[in-house]
Amino acid sequence: MQDKITLVVEYLNEVKTRCTFNAAAQALGITPQALKKELGEARAEVSWFVSPTSGEPMRYTDEQKHPELYRTSRIITAASVLKRNLSL
Repeated sequence: MQDKITLVVEYLNEVKTRCTFNAAAQALGITPQALKKELGEARAEVSWFVSPTSGEPMRYTDEQKHPELYRTSRIITAASVLKRNLSL
């Protein structure tokens, strides 16, 4: 499972696009809570995972957010996008 999570993290960092926890978890076949646990501590490379309501990473300080987090207003909200782009 960690390999798939790493694949998603690397993809989001490459495309510099936010993604909801729900979409990523569904694409991976785990719960959003399990995904949060697997991601570990708050850091820039995983700040792309955001709340569907606010579009913000939860409980992150400005220093922990990726510098390009708001490069685009686009947010991946559907698991199908990750499944298609990453062959999950």
